[in-house]
Amino acid sequence: MQRVLSVLAIGVSSVFIASPATAADTANYPDRPIKIVVPFPPGGSTDVLIRLIGPRLSTRLGQTVVVENKPGASATVGADNVARASPDGYTLLAASAHHTIAQAVIPTLNYRIDKSFAPIGTIAMVPNLVVVNSTLPAKNIAELVTLTKAEPERFNYGSAGPGSAHHLIGEMFKLRTGAQLTHVPYAGSAPAVTGLLSNQVQVMFDTVPSALPHIRAGKTRALAVTTAKRSSALPDVPTLQESGLDGFDVGTWMGLVAPAGTPTEIVQRLNQELVAVVNDPDVQKQLLNQGIEPDASTPEALGQRINNEVHQFADLVKQAGLKVE
Repeated sequence: MQRVLSVLAIGVSSVFIASPATAADTANYPDRPIKIVVPFPPGGSTDVLIRLIGPRLSTRLGQTVVVENKPGASATVGADNVARASPDGYTLLAASAHHTIAQAVIPTLNYRIDKSFAPIGTIAMVPNLVVVNSTLPAKNIAELVTLTKAEPERFNYGSAGPGSAHHLIGEMFKLRTGAQLTHVPYAGSAPAVTGLLSNQVQVMFDTVPSALPHIRAGKTRALAVTTAKRSSALPDVPTLQESGLDGFDVGTWMGLVAPAGTPTEIVQRLNQELVAVVNDPDVQKQLLNQGIEPDASTPEALGQRINNEVHQFADLVKQAGLKVE
């Protein structure tokens, strides 16, 4: 009997150890540093965004906000790390459309973006661009498609990795236009941009913030915006719809999520402070200058977006026959 009671005691202790924050913890939240995991290498658009809002969140929360890059496997390494973290509000994920796409193309994931996380809120919507190396003679979408069809095995497009938004948008573009482009995956947006600048790849479907400095420097050229609305940072660049691809409207959202089971009070506190940061006029100005469209939302709105995209991208992946090992 004593042995049975000992085993039961261990089991009960384990339950308490694995449980989320207690009422006292929730009331005192946060009482230590908070970590935001960015599942991409430094320098990409998600990293730039989080490093902009991180210090302001820190000020509002009264605790240090640490940004930690955990890149790999189309942003799924960092996501898996956060999914397994304690649901106490101290480890958060910089989530994005890359994660809803990854769930559609990688069947072996250990987590689900729509089940393993508690949405906190959207931060921004970021248009993607069809951008080319400046040495490429194509000046518009029609010329790019014609050029690739003339030499089918010559031209490549880079992405942040298999199953990333860059990848899926590229495959959608190929399906809609018949462009002959070979996919070259990199371990993140920043390395892919380096590949574009060095002409290892000639085309990329990059986000505006990541591409903008090189466009302004004349090293790359933007041919079109992938969303239905033009980018405020590049008002002269047409959309793909304006370039003849009716109904082409895909962008990259970015937001914060916590491990599933994080107390509602903590999620609401984080959302409150996140919305305040995103709506700050100075933050909005900085975001717009980088080509990022501010888009603060409720946890419920982000959750609905995630659910919708999981189904949308699953259908698209099936249509395109995409598989990521």
